[in-house]
Amino acid sequence: MSDDLVKQLNIEFKETELVDTLKAIAERFAGKAVFTTSFGIEDQVITDLIFRNDIAIQVVTLDTGRLFEETYKVYARTIEKYNKPIIPFYPMHEPLEKFVAENGPNSFYASVENRKMCCHIRKVEPLGRALAGMECWITGLRASQSQNREGLEFFNWDGGFKVLKYNPLLHWELEDCQKYVRENHVPYNVLHDRGFVSIGCAPCTRAIQPGEDFRAGRWWWESNSKKECGLHQH
Repeated sequence: MSDDLVKQLNIEFKETELVDTLKAIAERFAGKAVFTTSFGIEDQVITDLIFRNDIAIQVVTLDTGRLFEETYKVYARTIEKYNKPIIPFYPMHEPLEKFVAENGPNSFYASVENRKMCCHIRKVEPLGRALAGMECWITGLRASQSQNREGLEFFNWDGGFKVLKYNPLLHWELEDCQKYVRENHVPYNVLHDRGFVSIGCAPCTRAIQPGEDFRAGRWWWESNSKKECGLHQH
């Protein structure tokens, strides 16, 4: 059923305008469509489209507890601008307290296993709760962000979370997002102006240098083949 639905939607909305597609998703999956934002520039584009057009899609965010101060500032500015709710999901305190007590606050630098466990506790498990009962998950993924994302389609089936995933900005370039937020006066994270193209937790994100890969600033101490946190690996 999921494969047939994915094929149908990819054909149905191939030439449809973005706002019209979001409205159609809100209608088709009434009350069961959710957009997850980390307040990066791509996510701010989608948030603006949803809020400015009063599209009935729930907007949520995963607050890991280790985000940049600048991220919280754009979070607050976004709520102020649109006067719409963004629902936060936090890590469960018991597994997080146990993990930190046993491994220390910065153990993610010590091994890939520790880093992935930290990501699981702070991001993957909260996402599972955010997606519970949902049928369509909207993301800000772009194909040019990494090799792992080049093969995506607008609609994909996420086998891990058992949900349809829609990637509306799949074929946008970073410059397209920058132009959109500039022309539409959308709040954005000022870290983007300092070379941060992909912004996650503060200890795990750095600015990239000219010519570096888009994902070079995430978990920079690891090899490129391992640079996913578990949110988009299904």
